[in-house]
Amino acid sequence: MPKYVAFLKAINVGGHVVKMDELRELFSTLKFSNVETFIASGNVIFETKSAPDQKLEQKIEQHLEAALGYAVGTFVRSMEEIRAVSEYEPFSKKGLVLNVAFIREPLTASVVEQVRGFTTDVDDFRVHGREVYWLCQIRQSDSKFPAKKFEKIIGGEATWRNMNTVVRLADKYTR
Repeated sequence: MPKYVAFLKAINVGGHVVKMDELRELFSTLKFSNVETFIASGNVIFETKSAPDQKLEQKIEQHLEAALGYAVGTFVRSMEEIRAVSEYEPFSKKGLVLNVAFIREPLTASVVEQVRGFTTDVDDFRVHGREVYWLCQIRQSDSKFPAKKFEKIIGGEATWRNMNTVVRLADKYTR
């Protein structure tokens, strides 16, 4: 059965504390198999015969909102997609932090240009498929990158992960 990762937004941030055993149980009640969590930031690995599409994401989102009482943006990727994201090198230079945003749909060319407009001396951005890569030369908490404005420009939600997390997921589940 195919294995997927659900990257969840608003798990263990902003006062929304969810224990990982509770999160695994919530996914298990959706009839997913071999449910695991990976670090306590809303990364759930599971198996299902369902296609990894928006219907699956909506099913998970509705279930989590009903159980937790707040909206939880959900971005599902296959293990092949996780491996590709972990191997993709969007920048020729190195930075202090490399993050990747998971988004729902590929961005239009005009939106990609707007995202590239966030580039500064310390922040750089690349878009590839359904991911946006952010290279930060300083501590990201010191960056002026406006995450809320980013979501407004892309016309939807995103959830960010440090690239080290994505690489660790790929190493554990695809190699």
